[in-house]
Parts: sequence; structure tokens; C-alpha cells
Amino acid sequence: MQATLLLLAAGMGSRYGGLKQLDAMGPSGQTMVDYAVQDAVRAGFSKVVFVIRKDFEDAFRTQVGEKHTDTIEVCYAFQDLNDLPSDYRAPEGRSKPWGTAHAVRAARDCIHEPFAVINADDFYGREAYAQMAVQLKATDPKQLSASMVGYILRNTLSPHGTVNRGICSLDSDNLQGVEEYTAIGHDADGELRGINLADERVSLSPEAVVSMNFWGFTPAIFEHLEAGFEAFLQARGHEEKSEYYLPSLVDSLIQEGAIRCPVLQTESPWFGVTYPDDKARVVASIQKLTDDGVY
Repeated sequence: MQATLLLLAAGMGSRYGGLKQLDAMGPSGQTMVDYAVQDAVRAGFSKVVFVIRKDFEDAFRTQVGEKHTDTIEVCYAFQDLNDLPSDYRAPEGRSKPWGTAHAVRAARDCIHEPFAVINADDFYGREAYAQMAVQLKATDPKQLSASMVGYILRNTLSPHGTVNRGICSLDSDNLQGVEEYTAIGHDADGELRGINLADERVSLSPEAVVSMNFWGFTPAIFEHLEAGFEAFLQARGHEEKSEYYLPSLVDSLIQEGAIRCPVLQTESPWFGVTYPDDKARVVASIQKLTDDGVY
């Protein structure tokens, strides 16, 4: 069974600024993408598909993609604001693409095998790739299937500001739903809180399982994604900033009873750069893994 890694690398960091995907984090100039590909190869993935934008294609190919062609098959897909079903057009004034589900959709012609999806600017940890590879290789590629790596909330916070996270509800080891919380951080009293969809700031458990957008799918997901994206466009396609998120697609399929979504809980370290000051912490964390012989 072959498995593909799909890296969502089209986004610019709105708070961090610049192309995080091309920012050196490792002691030898490695980017987050370099570590992702290295860990995927070690776990047995045979192909990587980068979802990028045309305007930085040359830089990405030169600085990232071409370094990995000797160890894994490398392909590219392009997220474009105007890549829409034939009956739809982007509203006048809209400048940003349509979210993570739209980014996955961009790779619909490149992927014909079970695949994992990650954010290209996050560090997920070697164990997480190994767990997902085992899960994907055990799936029937012709059947609709989804899975998710679940991280512990306390391992995903930033000391430099609040974060947004999808907090999971579980039934045994299966995902029941993901609720988005914003502005998660420790308040003055030391309590960890976040703002829920009802705009209420509520207490959160640091041990809560969260989604960091590390998903596993079979190719059958693309048919359901297309249907869900068309329904989204019909309802919200006129808005300038609306986005169709991957967790929304998975949640709708769970509620319909179309899938069960096993959650692969991991203690793998997760590092991300949400704020400029996060970079030094990430660099130090990766240096420690390097010193410990992990890389």
C-alpha cells in the first residue's frame, strides 16, 4: 500500500508575516517542510504533494521541493482563488482562497491513494507520521475513510500570545466533533480559557485533545469534499472572507454517519510559529531533538 503526504503550503502567516514555509528552523537551515518530508519518508510515505501558489512556485521548488526528489516522489498542486466548480465565481473584491478544504481540493488530480494532510508550517513530530502511516496502510483505498492525529492542548500553546484550536470530543477513540475555540491562553488568574462559538470565554482542560490539522483520508474524500464545497459556496460564496475548513467537512460526514474517524492520540512534540517570538523557541526545541540524536 502506497501513501502520500499532502502539505498545505499556500498560506501566508497573517500574524507572523512572510512565508513561514521557507523560514530556516534547523541547525543546517532546514525548514519545517524539510522535517515533515524527512519524517514522512522514514515512516514509509512514497509521495509528497505540495499545495502552493503560483506566485512563489519558483522559490518553493528551488528552496524546498528539489531537495527531496532523491528520496521521495515530489508533485505540486496550486491553490487558486478562482479554482471553483463551473457554476461559481469568486465575488468581486475577494483576494484570499477558500480555506483548508479548498486547499486539499486543489490536489484532487494528483492523489489516487490513501493520504495524510498537514500544515506545511507546523512541526508534528516523528511518532505522529509513523502512527498515521500505519493507519493509512491498514485502510481500504476504495472505501471512504478518515482519521486524525490528536495532540494534547498543553503541548500546543504559545507563551507569546493566544492561539486558536479545534478541541475534540471523543467517543472511545473516535472523533465525535471538533469545536473551534479562539484566543486560548492563560488568564491573569492562571486559568486556561478560550472563546467558544457562542462568544463566551470558558475554562479549558490543558489535557483536552486538539486537532492540529493532521488528517488521514482515502481518495473517496474528494467526491464528498466537492459536494460539501458546492453547498458552502451556495450558502456563503458571496462573502469576501468566508472559508471552508477541513474539520467542517469531517464533522458533517461524522454527523451523517458516513464515517468513523479514529483519533490517533500522540505525545509527539508539536511546534508552530504563530508569533515572531515563537521562532526562537522552535529553533531551540529542534536543536535539542538534534542533540538527542532524533535528527
